[in-house]
Amino acid sequence: MKVVLFDSVEGLGNSGDIVNVADGYARNALIPRKLAAKATPGVVKQAERLRTAWAEKNAEEKAAAEQIASQWANASVDVIARVGKEGKLFGSVGQKDIADALMLATGVEFDRKMIKLKESIRTAGPHSVMVQPHADVDFSVTVDIKEA
Repeated sequence: MKVVLFDSVEGLGNSGDIVNVADGYARNALIPRKLAAKATPGVVKQAERLRTAWAEKNAEEKAAAEQIASQWANASVDVIARVGKEGKLFGSVGQKDIADALMLATGVEFDRKMIKLKESIRTAGPHSVMVQPHADVDFSVTVDIKEA
């Protein structure tokens, strides 16, 4: 079934894209959640407008992300945590903790999903962390875990 996407769907497409999907996926997942509609001539015209609006919004978001990346690339952020023997943490430091520390340091709000960690940080000391404020923009920040 051909559908027009009203919102970005990971692995499928962006707002305004016309894609072929299985009938059941369209009827049971995309259409009820208002992520897509069946591709009729009227909806296809609407999709063209959505594509241009999405492209403009994406360009603005990318420019803002590039500005943030140029200002804060290779910056250092301190996170205070309880540290036990041999520099191991009681618990761990995750994406939300790092996003909160970045927000305090920069004044810019970072969503935890922007922080790319393979696994939570469990040791004190400096750690390099990737921040991805936009799909096409990423930069590295040093997170220094200090003892409380």
